[in-house]
Amino acid sequence: MKSKSIEFIMEGRRQRRRRWIIVTSSLTAFLIIVCCAMLLLGNTIYPVIDVIRALLGEQISGVSFAINTIRLPRMLAGLFAGFAFGIGGNTFQTMLRNPLANPNVIGITTGSSAAAVFCIVILHTSDTIVSVASVGAGLATVVFIYLFSKGKSFSIGRLILVGIGIQAMLNALISYILLVGAQQDLPAALRWLSGSLNGSQMHELPSLIITVLVFAPIIILLGKNLSILELGEQSATSLGVNTDKTRIVLILCSVCIIALATAITGPIAFVAFLSGPIAKRLVGVGFSNIIPAGLVGANLVLASDLIGQFAFEVRYPVGIITGIIGAPYLIYLLIRMNRKGEL
Repeated sequence: MKSKSIEFIMEGRRQRRRRWIIVTSSLTAFLIIVCCAMLLLGNTIYPVIDVIRALLGEQISGVSFAINTIRLPRMLAGLFAGFAFGIGGNTFQTMLRNPLANPNVIGITTGSSAAAVFCIVILHTSDTIVSVASVGAGLATVVFIYLFSKGKSFSIGRLILVGIGIQAMLNALISYILLVGAQQDLPAALRWLSGSLNGSQMHELPSLIITVLVFAPIIILLGKNLSILELGEQSATSLGVNTDKTRIVLILCSVCIIALATAITGPIAFVAFLSGPIAKRLVGVGFSNIIPAGLVGANLVLASDLIGQFAFEVRYPVGIITGIIGAPYLIYLLIRMNRKGEL
C-alpha cells in the first residue's frame, strides 16, 4: 500500500514535469517564430537567405541596413524587455501572493517612468543617465512603498493600496513635467510613455541584455525559495528559508531588470501583470513558472508589436496593444477578487 502511494506521487510529479517541459518548449518555439517574423516582415519582405547573410555581416544593398539597424534592435529590445517584465512581474506576484502586486499596479514602473521622463524632458541627458535614473527611481519607489505600508505589521493589502496611491502621485508628476517641458521634447516623451519598440538602437541594448543575463538566473536559482514564500511567512521560516534575505535579493533583481527594461522601451502596459497568471495557467502547480513567465512576456511583447505594426491601417506602439489585451483581464480579476472577499 505504501509503495503504491509513493508510485502514485512519483507518477504525478513525472506528469507535471512533462507538462512543464512541453509548455516551455512550445513557448520557446513560438518565440523563435515571432523573432523570425520580426526580422522578415516590414515595408519590404526580404528572402530568408538574404536576412541570414545580412545577420552574418555580409553587406547587401538595402537589406543590411533594414535588418541590422532597424529590425534586429527592435526584435532584441522586445525579446529582452518582455522577458524582464515577465519574470519581474511573476516574482512580485508570487512573493506577495497577490496577482495585483505587480510592478505596473503598485507603481514601480511608474517611478522608473517619472525619472526617465524627467531626464528626457528637463535634463536632456544621455541614454546611460536615463537608465541609471530609472533603476534608482525604481528601487527608491520600492523603499517608499515598503516604509509607508509597514505599519505595526506587514500587510500585502496595505502595500497594494499604498502602491496605487504612489502610482497616482507619480502619474501626476509625469503630467506636470510634460506640461512644463519644451514643446519639441514632448513627442519623444509621449512615444516613450506609451511603451514602444520604435527607434530601438543597438547601442542601447547591451545594458539591458547584460542586466537580464545577470539577474534573471539569480531569480531562477531562487525559484524554489520563491515558491516556498508563496506558502506564507511562518511556513517559509519553518522550512528553513531566510525570508528577509530571500525577499531582498528577489526584489533587487526584479526591480533592476524591470527598471532597465522600462528605460529602454518605456512602460509596456500589462506585460508584467499578465505573464505570471498566463504561465501559471499553462504550467499548473508543482513546478516553478519563472522561465515560462519570462517566455510569455517576450511572446506578448513581440506578438503585440507585430499586431500593432501590421494588423491595422495605422501603426500603433506595442504598449497600446498590450493595454487593450490587459485592461479587460484587470477588470475581470478585480471583480473575481471582490466576490471572494480578497479586496
